[in-house]
Amino acid sequence: MPRSVQILGTGQLTTLSRRLRAAGGPRLQRNAARRVRRAAEPLHRDLQRAIASQPIVSEGRKPNRKGRIPSGGPSPTVRPLRATLAGGVRISVRQGAFAGARVWMDRSRLPDDLKKMPFVIEDGRIRHPVFGNRRRWATQWVRPTGWWSRTVRAGLPRMQAEVERILADVRRDLE
Repeated sequence: MPRSVQILGTGQLTTLSRRLRAAGGPRLQRNAARRVRRAAEPLHRDLQRAIASQPIVSEGRKPNRKGRIPSGGPSPTVRPLRATLAGGVRISVRQGAFAGARVWMDRSRLPDDLKKMPFVIEDGRIRHPVFGNRRRWATQWVRPTGWWSRTVRAGLPRMQAEVERILADVRRDLE
């Protein structure tokens, strides 16, 4: 899974950033940055929705030694997995030499035991110990796989078209 999605019109955005600095100063730069951020926000929301609604299914409970299917107990954790992962999706806008928008999974916002989970879910197979018991493991499946790549593939053209429109508008304002 790619760690981030970036819209970098390397030449266009950098040249535009320099022209903005020379022509209109901070007001035009802030306006352009705000519009680029708005262009990336739909993809950001879509990624958060995709992980929040991602179905995770298990194999089901297996019978114990006596042949009975054991009843479940309360979860040992109180934090919701999908909401925690959705909170890690971030957006940032840069100006200057590397101008552009970036939508990325900020692993620093995730708890230590979930830092790799977005990538594991992207692959489609979650293997973990049952309630922390390292002698008994469970496998859960994520179907369909590729929550990040599918969502990015669907949202990237819209984001790129909006950035192109912003570039055209700002160029028109500078002329």
